[in-house]
Amino acid sequence: MTQHRKRNKELGLPELIAIALGGMVGGGIFTILGISVSMIGNLTPIAIIIGGLIAALAAYSYVKLGLYYKDEGATYSFFKKTYPGSKFSASMIGWFIIFGYISTLALYAYTFSSYAISSTDFADNVLLRKLIAVGVVGLFTAINVWSVNGMGKIEDIMVYTKLVLLVIISVVLMQHGNTDFPTFIDNLVTDAENSNFFSILIVASITFVAYEGFQLVINAVNEMTNPEKNIPRAIYSAITLAILIYVVISLGAIFAIPTENIIKNQEYALAAGAGEAIGSLGTNIVILGAILATSSAISGTVFGSSRQMAVVAKDGYFPKGLAIRKNNIPRNAILCMAACASLLILAGGLELILEFGSITFLLVSLLMAVANHKIRAQTNSSTLLTTLAIIGLTIGGGLILYYELTTKWGEMVSILVLYAILSVGALIFAKRKEKREVAE
Repeated sequence: MTQHRKRNKELGLPELIAIALGGMVGGGIFTILGISVSMIGNLTPIAIIIGGLIAALAAYSYVKLGLYYKDEGATYSFFKKTYPGSKFSASMIGWFIIFGYISTLALYAYTFSSYAISSTDFADNVLLRKLIAVGVVGLFTAINVWSVNGMGKIEDIMVYTKLVLLVIISVVLMQHGNTDFPTFIDNLVTDAENSNFFSILIVASITFVAYEGFQLVINAVNEMTNPEKNIPRAIYSAITLAILIYVVISLGAIFAIPTENIIKNQEYALAAGAGEAIGSLGTNIVILGAILATSSAISGTVFGSSRQMAVVAKDGYFPKGLAIRKNNIPRNAILCMAACASLLILAGGLELILEFGSITFLLVSLLMAVANHKIRAQTNSSTLLTTLAIIGLTIGGGLILYYELTTKWGEMVSILVLYAILSVGALIFAKRKEKREVAE
């Protein structure tokens, strides 16, 4: 998630596409690849495409609501304005979206640390991986607190460089792979016979978090040219490009890296596989790409979501202290987000963080689809598409919960406990706000 910072010029279509891509291609592919292959093997590219289609359905409501409200507050503001009479709804969406960002911050930091030590003797040391992840969160927290402008200047460089590196990684892996296209097709047919469409849908739902970030375009609505045309063009173009990038990366890995190695080294599969396929140079390119991808995503997530947290706090749905800014920097919100992300990293592994993030953004996207369906006449939205979005996102969230229940009930309990805590927190602050308004 990147590119929330203030711009000195109006944004055109290429810049808006870069904003969305910078948000989506932020370490997600490095994280989801190993998990996806371990579950459905060579069918992973198909699941990635389906996940992208679900993201496109979710984006439809964001586009329509963005054009209707033209509010840079995006998700939180859309829901608050659509349901102005419900304090709890506004509070809930604020809590869910912020903690969704916190989960992706934790996910990016965990991926950063996994790749940073992937070529060392400590690659499988889970405790060290978590400590490094907490440390990198602390590093970018300090940068955002003390030198936001300096970070902003190198952010674009990181975004574009990581995209170039991802393409290089894909091409090199496919050229040096031991698997040719006919063999890949044979393996694909075998995996299809041994799997079922239900499993593909589960993976597509779990990987949804890799597409989170397209809505960042809407945060720039006040700084863009021709939003009526450029918002939909930018979002749909970015999702299409992200699908292509993810599919090419996954194909490169599958062609070059034995499936058992991808599964064995889930959390840094690309680095391990590239090293075996093309030597230390391949490993170093992958590690550099992963570090750049996650660094830009961590920085942008801390920057943008902390400001959203400050806005929610200003409205009374978080502690008021989180709304305080110094030199326009919400330092308390930044520190709070970093602390929560660090606790999530220490408490759970990669899959727990990934699944919590995917469920959260599926849920938030579902709420946006419901909101858009409610005012579809005003937003000039298709009843069919809004209904399909609601159905698709509901199924996606349900599939992740089903997967957790049947395979890792302990993680599901953890996720449900997190949601219960968020709901109780949202309810408490909604009731406090109602009492204050009555007293006034």
